[in-house]
Amino acid sequence: MVRGRWVALATGPSPGRSLKMEGNERSEACAKWLDAHYDPVANLYTFSSCVALADLHGDGETKLIVGDLGTGQSNMKLKVYKGTTMLSENTLIDLPTGVVAFLMDTNEPRTPAVAVASGPYIYIYKNLRPYFKFTLPPLEVNPLEQDIWHQAKEDKIDHLTLKEMLESFRDKGGMRLSARSLRYLMLEPHEMEAFVNVHKMQAIKCQTVITCMATLNKNMADDDAVGCLVIGTENMEVCILDPEAFTIQAKLNIPSVAVFMDVTGQFDVEFRIIVACRNGNIYIIRRDSKRPKQCVELNSQPVGLVRLNKNIVVGCGKETLHAYTQKGKKLWTVQLPAPITTMSLMDHKAKGFQAVLVALANSEVHLYKDKILINVTKTQDIVTSLCFGRYGREDGTLIMTTKAMHRAFQMDLYRLRLRATREYAKALEASMAPVSADLQEPLKMNAVVQGIGPAFKLTLNIQNTSATRPAINLCVSFLYDEHLYSVKRAFFKVPMLVPGLTYPLVTFVESVSDRGASDTIKVFVLAMGRRAPILTAHIHMPVSEGPLLA
Repeated sequence: MVRGRWVALATGPSPGRSLKMEGNERSEACAKWLDAHYDPVANLYTFSSCVALADLHGDGETKLIVGDLGTGQSNMKLKVYKGTTMLSENTLIDLPTGVVAFLMDTNEPRTPAVAVASGPYIYIYKNLRPYFKFTLPPLEVNPLEQDIWHQAKEDKIDHLTLKEMLESFRDKGGMRLSARSLRYLMLEPHEMEAFVNVHKMQAIKCQTVITCMATLNKNMADDDAVGCLVIGTENMEVCILDPEAFTIQAKLNIPSVAVFMDVTGQFDVEFRIIVACRNGNIYIIRRDSKRPKQCVELNSQPVGLVRLNKNIVVGCGKETLHAYTQKGKKLWTVQLPAPITTMSLMDHKAKGFQAVLVALANSEVHLYKDKILINVTKTQDIVTSLCFGRYGREDGTLIMTTKAMHRAFQMDLYRLRLRATREYAKALEASMAPVSADLQEPLKMNAVVQGIGPAFKLTLNIQNTSATRPAINLCVSFLYDEHLYSVKRAFFKVPMLVPGLTYPLVTFVESVSDRGASDTIKVFVLAMGRRAPILTAHIHMPVSEGPLLA
């Protein structure tokens, strides 16, 4: 199993009797899983919607596909794991919101493509390489918003009036604003004027984003059937894409923004899309329906949705787990000991077993068969994503990611960077680095030692990195142990250094010790009239082979 920014594999569940989690029985429940792999520094930050399993090469080895959110602002990547090692990674330019694997065609070999939803785009990868990018069509910009920005363009209103007008239309009129206006309203007052001056001459573009993604078989019910992508968008639409042309072949408006989605059936025959929305309602979309049917009105926000056989299991924000029929009849409710962090379906096809995996904020993963709790697994920290299925050649694999090690990894990384920066700053302040920090004399130097001893040739390569200004009135001095070495020219002047050119300065060093000892020789580049050296290099001399025989 992969445990969040740390990765671990657990295989081989043994669904059994209902357990009361007390004393030794809790240990028995935890023993239902075999820990196969655990990586505390995997550096993964992801959610259940961004984790998938697929046989990407048609070799019978299922790979793990992870959309890594990086830091949340940068370093987003699509990572593929084989066993316990990372097989490949691709950089993403925005945060992923969904990752699925699907078959685009019937060509042989039958290898699936990977779709990554990110912002208004869907990136398609085949053979682990970028293949196609689908872009959602732009939305029509509200005329009132266009008029407001036009007034700002004509300097009829200032940046503060612009802010007030946009806020008024957003709060009172319920107007959907473009990304530019939303970003503008998030700025500090002293940043607004510069933002307006940069953007007021540009045309306004209104672009929606993808909130969730799933797959729908096109015309067959087989596991290797061609699939269509189904996406929910921020502008309250559910779209079905053609798998070959990547055009929108069906679109339906829904009353709110889709956050979770479950799809079953075939597009050309009959399908059913269960959508949990941001307004706390669950809707069902059928092939021939002109509008979605409201199935369930929840008493709190949904935090997870799983279809178990013909029933809907939904986790809510009030630490509850509910089950409903597809006609909206409530079957049961379970009160949980902690808030839900993520949910997933456990479908063990080899054993004909289906259950619901529920990860909680108390670092536990509960397994429910209907409303019966049959297993509790204690984790090292809060689980952020769950994925169950075939991994490698093992049919029953549970993959989990947790977040604590992400924090620990980030903290250690920040400390390492801080320490390196401090040490580098100290070196620059003390001129103990081979690169000058002086803007007046920007130099860099490296040294090359040749020979096996006792005589060595020492070459100093000095370069003036200034764009236009030559370096003059410089000297080179050596500091060394006179009991070990003798330097032919321990002090000499440096010729004028023309910008961009590298000047080799040569001197000779002789080892005078008969013990074969070695030491460090310090090289200082000095400027006339200055007390501190411009830069310093430490040369670690090799061990001398001894005096030459006559």
